[in-house]
Amino acid sequence: MTQQRAVAELGVLIYPGAQLAAVHGLTDLFAVAQRIADEQASSQLPRLRVSHWRAQEGEVPTRVFESFAGPQGRLVALLIPPSIAGFSEGLVSQALMTWLRARHADGTVLGGVCVGSILLAESGLLDGRSATTHWTSAKTFAARYPKIKLDADKPIVDDGDLITTAGLMAWSELGLRLVDRLLGPSIATRTAQFLVIEHSDSASQCGSNFAPILGHGDAAILKVQHWLQGSGAVDVSLGAMAEQAGLEERTFLRRFRAATGLKPTEYCQHLRVGKAREMLEFTNGTIDHIAWTVGYQDPGAFRTTFKKITGLAPSDYRTRFGVSPMNAPK
Repeated sequence: MTQQRAVAELGVLIYPGAQLAAVHGLTDLFAVAQRIADEQASSQLPRLRVSHWRAQEGEVPTRVFESFAGPQGRLVALLIPPSIAGFSEGLVSQALMTWLRARHADGTVLGGVCVGSILLAESGLLDGRSATTHWTSAKTFAARYPKIKLDADKPIVDDGDLITTAGLMAWSELGLRLVDRLLGPSIATRTAQFLVIEHSDSASQCGSNFAPILGHGDAAILKVQHWLQGSGAVDVSLGAMAEQAGLEERTFLRRFRAATGLKPTEYCQHLRVGKAREMLEFTNGTIDHIAWTVGYQDPGAFRTTFKKITGLAPSDYRTRFGVSPMNAPK
């Protein structure tokens, strides 16, 4: 009997003024990735279903398209494309903001491109988190959303459950990030090659960027995961995590591993190294400073953990994948 493949649904939000090139481009990108994945003939890989959600003013978004019919699974990710017209107050409605917050609370990864990042900021979900946006709106963004840690120099900030990108055409990298998570780095690389678009090969050579499991259905554990993403897992203890979950420590340990596949300490290590990889790729801070920023008091321990997870020393990783490796301090 043929094993039925899991379905991973990827939603694209269509709002007034949304760039339709991004909407259809993402749809095509996922279709290409699915075709390449089908060539693997693996029942272990999920089948990607793309859905479009139309947001009318003052109304909750409704599904208007799906790439194939069948039983509806969980919405794994929702992507908010850019708008050439730019941001306007009319794009924000209470119904849309409430809906976005509810999807995030359900474990859906939210990704915003340019204006899409601003809509995520309006929802309040980015408060206390790192994000990026288009350079033309960076000053306004920083003033309007002072609770957000704006990294406008970065083209993409992948914070696990929330991903923001800066450029109008950055929807392709956002799409490839999700292909990497769901189908693996090799299929993401082959998809980029087929479409002749740029894609960082750090994931294919050093393992996928950390992609936490969010669709497990354990609300107490999901609450802790969101809290860890927000804090960067810096200065957290088992007791603090259990308290966030409202669980006794032994119960928390058992449920956390069952939900995420990792021990809490392992999960925090992957989250910290994921943030360090981003800093090594896009900033020129010293490695000791990066170690301290992501929560390691001992730079030696950071180097050991980083190499264990990625297979490379931090300095070698920066030399290979950094935006300006020749100028980066070691």
